[in-house]
Amino acid sequence: AKRNWFIGIKTPWTLSSEKVWEHTHQRASKLFKISGILALVGIFFSHQAIYFVIVPVIFVSAYLVVFSYFDYQREVSVKEN
Repeated sequence: AKRNWFIGIKTPWTLSSEKVWEHTHQRASKLFKISGILALVGIFFSHQAIYFVIVPVIFVSAYLVVFSYFDYQREVSVKEN
């Protein structure tokens, strides 16, 4: 999706830069696919299934916030030089 206020990973950095938006969402698509696969694996471990669903989503989400920050900082430093 193109940069917008309604869907996607909305951090101050992704909303400030089209490149950061694209990089973050490209990375997010891969990581959330992996999270989905882990969730499917969780079907076979019914008592621990919550860990196969919730934990990957929390870690991926936190990682993407940090990733978007550092990607934005890199872009700003390149523009300044």
